[in-house]
Amino acid sequence: MAQAALVWLAGGPALRLAVGRERRFYTQTCHWNRVVSDAELQELADGTPWRLHELVPHGKHLADLRRSRRMNTFGDGVLEKAAAEYAEQGFSIIRNVVPSDLVAEARSHVDWLTRKYPDLRPEHFHHPLIRNDAFWARLVSEPRLVDVAEFFLGPDVACFTAHYICKPPYDGQPVLWHQDGAYWTLSPMEALTVWLAVDESTAENGCLRMIPGSHELPLHKPSVRTDEPNMLFSAADETLVQEWVEKRGIVAIELQPGDVSIHHPHLLHCSKANTSAKRRCGLDIGYISTATRLHSEGLYLDPLLVRGADTNSLNSYRPFPAYLDGETIPFAGQGEWGDKVARLNEALPPRSRDLPDETPIETTRYMIDRLREGTVKR
Repeated sequence: MAQAALVWLAGGPALRLAVGRERRFYTQTCHWNRVVSDAELQELADGTPWRLHELVPHGKHLADLRRSRRMNTFGDGVLEKAAAEYAEQGFSIIRNVVPSDLVAEARSHVDWLTRKYPDLRPEHFHHPLIRNDAFWARLVSEPRLVDVAEFFLGPDVACFTAHYICKPPYDGQPVLWHQDGAYWTLSPMEALTVWLAVDESTAENGCLRMIPGSHELPLHKPSVRTDEPNMLFSAADETLVQEWVEKRGIVAIELQPGDVSIHHPHLLHCSKANTSAKRRCGLDIGYISTATRLHSEGLYLDPLLVRGADTNSLNSYRPFPAYLDGETIPFAGQGEWGDKVARLNEALPPRSRDLPDETPIETTRYMIDRLREGTVKR
């Protein structure tokens, strides 16, 4: 059997596996070429293609994960199928990830934030607003969400951003075409967006829309767009988007509460305005490998270590917030949360830098200003 090699894709971080005429794309990044042995190719031919993930640095954990009970909670092959779709088109949908009782709490959390910050549009419930919120920390560290992130990123996982994007009925703003990674200063770009549906998300109320295969693109700097209301105040190049739409089309990502979609940081995606009578709310979570360094000054300097350990000392991890009455909603397990937080925080290394002195709402408004000015990545 002829050997195959993993090589860089021109202009993008994906890896290509060429086996004869067959080409498969893998979106794990690495900095070296790897020749696939005859034995490994035979395993591919025998129907176990996800051994391939073991060939890249942040994928060595996958064989053990497939054997673990934790992964079995999704059913046989669910995450492997998601990995195949993610590799080919840059996104995938995973159904019924978060249980209904936790989704109901997330919905209550959004309602609480709406009452607490009546002057802030609900599309802008950014992570600085809720960084000291115990329920937010509990939600982004939900084991089933982190299981998904771990499958793609490795055993050491942090959450560096989590943003409720809630589009009110008839008035919800669009999110214009963009690539998430264009707003993040991460090196390397070992990141995964996990989008949790808090409400039903449909074409009518402004669900996500994605261009299959556009994760093959390099990152493009977005242009400021203030000629129409839009959540990011910016958009990707219109000519580039139109070219890819004509070539690959658009997929509407319709979700039920508790479903998640995942997508690559290079993927072109958007969502339309909500002109329906139903709210559309989702939690947009950014997970990274702890082998990724954060550089965005003041905005992404306080990730939460949600699984594994800080083995690289690249970032300064914030402590998990304690439950404080009035600072978040009541939630299931809040009585045990204090003991859990104490154990988690005890294991964290000392912080190497302090958080900004601004209040959460001040930091959030600063972030919105940076988005509006097109300087969020500075």
